[in-house]
Amino acid sequence: MTADATLPGLDDDDEPERRICHVDMDCFYAACERLREPGLEGVPVIVGMGYEEGEDGGVVATASYEAREFGIQSAQPISEALDALPRADVMPDDYAGPVGHYRPVDMAYYREISVKLRSIFDRFADAIRIASLDEAYLDITDRTDWEGAHAYGERLKTTIADEVGVPASVGIGPTKGVAKIASDHDKPDGLTVVTPSTVESFLDPLPVYDLHGVGPVTADALQSMGLATIGDVADTPMSLLIDRFGERGRELSLRARGQGSSVVTPQGDPKSLSRESSLGDATDDMAYIGELVTELAHAVAERADEKGAQYRTVGIKVVIPPFDINTREQTFPGPFADAELVATTARELLAEFDGVEIRKVGVRVSNLDFSADQESLDEWADTAVSDGQPDVSFERQGRLTEFDR
Repeated sequence: MTADATLPGLDDDDEPERRICHVDMDCFYAACERLREPGLEGVPVIVGMGYEEGEDGGVVATASYEAREFGIQSAQPISEALDALPRADVMPDDYAGPVGHYRPVDMAYYREISVKLRSIFDRFADAIRIASLDEAYLDITDRTDWEGAHAYGERLKTTIADEVGVPASVGIGPTKGVAKIASDHDKPDGLTVVTPSTVESFLDPLPVYDLHGVGPVTADALQSMGLATIGDVADTPMSLLIDRFGERGRELSLRARGQGSSVVTPQGDPKSLSRESSLGDATDDMAYIGELVTELAHAVAERADEKGAQYRTVGIKVVIPPFDINTREQTFPGPFADAELVATTARELLAEFDGVEIRKVGVRVSNLDFSADQESLDEWADTAVSDGQPDVSFERQGRLTEFDR
């Protein structure tokens, strides 16, 4: 490779295709109530206010899927819910009809559960946008390829179930809108992956009310125009939709075509920064791969510098055909900002894969520090030297961790 050759995937004008994950907890308030009362599993649960004797004017906050089978929905007057499902705790023992198990809204408790969910999201993505207590958008572009997106979603769902105990539906797509529709597509406890090549075939047959942002009023208006499916909306000239809905018509048109925003704006500072690149055809040319890793390392260090971040951990991601993801990382005693050290460390970690055919590589810095001034490497290296080398902590991880867990 010549010195001025362009390595694949590193053109500044080449904005990487995004992979967005939307996580939506299923009947979240009801699921939380089941956490503290396991006996509620499998029975109709209604969370709301106004169901106690003498109260009126309350509404349903959440109804479990068992309750929904009796026509109970969120935002429904609680009186209608009680007509469909009387309270289990007040009915006589000889009552043989269906009953509902009613619980008051406990926001403090639901927030506690939401915090546990957020800690999992932080481990699974760098950029996270919390939409509400029970849903979030995750940018997983640097965590998995499309080939591994389904496995990523399964790991995320399993981790939520094991560590928190509530069910989640996950959708993955190239934009936030597609990911949102995908997460709603197979509820409860579902997982739907929509790749760029399948966006049109996935969206087109869906009814217009499945389009993200379309409520009953807008759905009725679209149907009055003869537009029954999302595909119908996509095929309609944008100008006609703008005439009918104003600027919102432009948004409806873009969403129906699977376009729109793919930017996940995180709250707070990122947890890590990374860059990766496909090699095209798999190769074991370690000189070429090492050069690519060096360029990726400098790109990551530059991003960290732009954000005013130092880092303690340098890692690499190596994808071996067909889709065997391996990660390795090295943690230093103190934060630093040094592109050459990132590159050197990444190449040393890469050496383990000498002779192996590789199809994609990535470099990552984590354990970010946005507060302190950069410490001199000499300051902490001098205090932690063993056999002439910095006393670093190696975390040799197996496949499917860090970059893609």
